[in-house]
Amino acid sequence: MDEALLRSLTPGVLGILVRRGADFAAAEDAVQDALVEAVRVWPEDPPRDAKGWLVTVAWRRFLDATRADTARRRREDLVEEEPAAGPASAVDDTLRLYFLCAHPSLTPSSAVALTLRAVGGLTTRQIARAYLVPEATMAQRISRAKRTVSGVRFDRPGDVATVLRVLYLVFNEGYSGDVDLAAEAIRLTRQLAARVDHPEVAGLLALMLLHHARRAARTAPDGSLVPLAEQDRSRWDSASIAEGVAILQAALARDRLGEFQAQAAVAALHADAPGAEDTDWVQIVEWYDELVRLTDNPVARLNRAVAVGEADGPRAGLTALAALDDSLPRHTAAAAYLHERDGDLATAARLYAEAAHKAPDLAERDHLTRQAARLNARLAR
Repeated sequence: MDEALLRSLTPGVLGILVRRGADFAAAEDAVQDALVEAVRVWPEDPPRDAKGWLVTVAWRRFLDATRADTARRRREDLVEEEPAAGPASAVDDTLRLYFLCAHPSLTPSSAVALTLRAVGGLTTRQIARAYLVPEATMAQRISRAKRTVSGVRFDRPGDVATVLRVLYLVFNEGYSGDVDLAAEAIRLTRQLAARVDHPEVAGLLALMLLHHARRAARTAPDGSLVPLAEQDRSRWDSASIAEGVAILQAALARDRLGEFQAQAAVAALHADAPGAEDTDWVQIVEWYDELVRLTDNPVARLNRAVAVGEADGPRAGLTALAALDDSLPRHTAAAAYLHERDGDLATAARLYAEAAHKAPDLAERDHLTRQAARLNARLAR
């Protein structure tokens, strides 16, 4: 069974059912039923036209459900108008599904789950495992999202920025369970880039590739985090870096700078440095200046403060950091790092310990705790 083929066909099949008049929620359920049937039947009896087979089975499942629905009379015409089996329409509705799943009425978590289900072709169980929540919880989340968008029409252009934000959220989930969400986000963003000629779509794809290229070096064999400056750069994926840089350069050449292109430019400068000591921090500060100008994002300002500390010295970085709200995520960890760079080990050790208590996950908490212990050991000598 070619699971990748099934997942690639899912959005097109769903789009055909919606264009035939099925509401989104019912169509999505019917497509999932067809996928289950394909897994059962195809190994012994593979179809000549995989997409056409899925469309036929999904449409019949939809009609079966329609006949049993309380609106049977109102929908009876759909039963009479069932198209004859044959080659599936070549119209690609994937892009419309992206915009539907990123509908502004959905919460970010619901938009991500619906995108993975409807466009990514993942099962509810796979999505639940990836998010480490019970399958029933994820099923309820997806059902609510489908009900929300079931009456939405496809007659208005979608918001590319919202779609990109959803894909960025998928990517940042990384890996857990049996689904690699970072790789899934890259796959979906490639699909979007093939359909939308927009420099920010290219910028997001470049950013994902450049970050993902460092994945193998981010953790030690015992699972502990390895900071960027200490990573073994020979373990970085040079092919992904080269592809990401090429995509970014083409996007920047269009002179329509956006936040994802600016973030990708920072990632490219890190990837371009043979060693941590070769990093062009001055250019990185300049790109963070652009990012702050574009977004006024406090996290971008925090990252800029750390970069200033590398480019102009830790005291300059601490001055930039002092202008920011100290409740920002990782503010305390950044302050600890800059104080250590400035030689104030006692303050740095205290701040590392404080940051460990605020860490969002176990790996980061363990890393910050080890940093505090390392400095405390030096101070005790």
